[in-house]
Amino acid sequence: MSIMYKSTRGMQGEFPASVAIIKGLADDGGLFVPERIPKLSIELSALRGMSYQETAYHIMKEFLTDYTEEELKSCIEKAYDNKFDTPEIAPLVKRGDQYFLELFHGATIAFKDMALSILPHLLTTAMKKNKIDKEIVILTATSGDTGKAALAGFADVPGTRIIVFYPKGGVSKIQELQMVTQKGKNTRVIGVHGNFDDCQTGVKNIFSDRELREEIGENGYQFSSANSINIGRLVPQIAYYAYAYGSMLRMEEIKEGDLLDVVVPTGNFGNILAAYYAKQMGIPIGKLVCASNENKVLFDFFKTGSYDKNREFILTSSPSMDILISSNLERLIYLLCNQDATRNAAFMKSLSETGSYEITAEMKEKLSDFYGAYATEQEVFSTIHEIYDRTGYVIDTHTAVAAFADQVYKKDENTYNKSIIVSTASPFKFTRNVMKAVAPSYTDTDDFKMVDELGRLAGVKVPAAIEEIRNAQVLHEQVCDAKSMRYAVKESLGM
Repeated sequence: MSIMYKSTRGMQGEFPASVAIIKGLADDGGLFVPERIPKLSIELSALRGMSYQETAYHIMKEFLTDYTEEELKSCIEKAYDNKFDTPEIAPLVKRGDQYFLELFHGATIAFKDMALSILPHLLTTAMKKNKIDKEIVILTATSGDTGKAALAGFADVPGTRIIVFYPKGGVSKIQELQMVTQKGKNTRVIGVHGNFDDCQTGVKNIFSDRELREEIGENGYQFSSANSINIGRLVPQIAYYAYAYGSMLRMEEIKEGDLLDVVVPTGNFGNILAAYYAKQMGIPIGKLVCASNENKVLFDFFKTGSYDKNREFILTSSPSMDILISSNLERLIYLLCNQDATRNAAFMKSLSETGSYEITAEMKEKLSDFYGAYATEQEVFSTIHEIYDRTGYVIDTHTAVAAFADQVYKKDENTYNKSIIVSTASPFKFTRNVMKAVAPSYTDTDDFKMVDELGRLAGVKVPAAIEEIRNAQVLHEQVCDAKSMRYAVKESLGM
């Protein structure tokens, strides 16, 4: 059966998946959601023997129903190829008594590669299907990882341009170098004086600016998004939870039907929402552990039912999670209020105007699938050190947030379920802080010398993504204020 998409804020009309992917964000500022979450159409036992590509097809075909089998398989084949440095694409490794789902083996060594490798192919296929003759302008706000993955995916893709905004001074040195050295005639990277929320709000405001939308349309352009607000980003992320379940079956760590908890380091809520969708599809996922850093707006929400961004913004060692406005939470809120777009829109209006909202007691009862935990900076560093000391395995700061949350959850809930920790980035992406945890006596401050030393300590080869930027030329130096983002977009398009 076909699946149509509608806005979380009530815009009239339903759209096929390809149109929702092209639009990125609904015209009323809402996020596109499927009219229903489909069920998995294969037996759980089949997951045991499937490759990542096969698993991805069986998940995505249920959501992207206006894509033909040939179109979807072509997109998957092009996305999940030898740009990943392991044949499994998303290997599951056991270290000590914990299981880590490694999602950092793509071209930019972060989990965003898993979805952003396929989005350009889904988008260009959608453009052909819908006979779009305008040039698609991808607007993206990034807290560090989405930007590079989107740039790598869309660089020199015909019929597209990509403009990435990132918080200047709010990402790691390696993250920034990955972005500002990006090649491609259609790429533009702009630093913003502000934090990620400023970047994200600026992009959302541009999307909802009808006058600007009409103006760029007259000039032959159409906006779309590579952020997880785009349903074409969210759906591919569901696949790796199904693949992880199959991996646990294959490794004989669980039996078919056993509940598997997932622990996800969370900022913008897209990754853990994908796990929730996987559970709704029928993957036997138990608890969804939402792991936050010291910007614990989501932890407080799950504890109290109140979402309040009116708090100090903290720059942490896990910058991709330094977020106070978790955009994808809107999709969950929409489900919690029984797909009542009017009620959801009222919550989002309150967030925009006052910085907070509070869900009802009835809605809060529906959050039983989730468990919130958070890690302080000290707990992040001690977790990295402890795991390395005990197993020789090196994890990055974001994964450490989840690894610590996993321990908190198990002690608090006294559960017997096995859990997987979603490892969202290579430790080489955050070398300075990882070295601080693993080898606190190391004193050299050169980022690339630290990279080499970390490789020696971890006993692994330095990823190609790091070697590429070691001596790369900086190609993007533009910086603007958050209020000037609209102008920066027009200037980038020659308007």
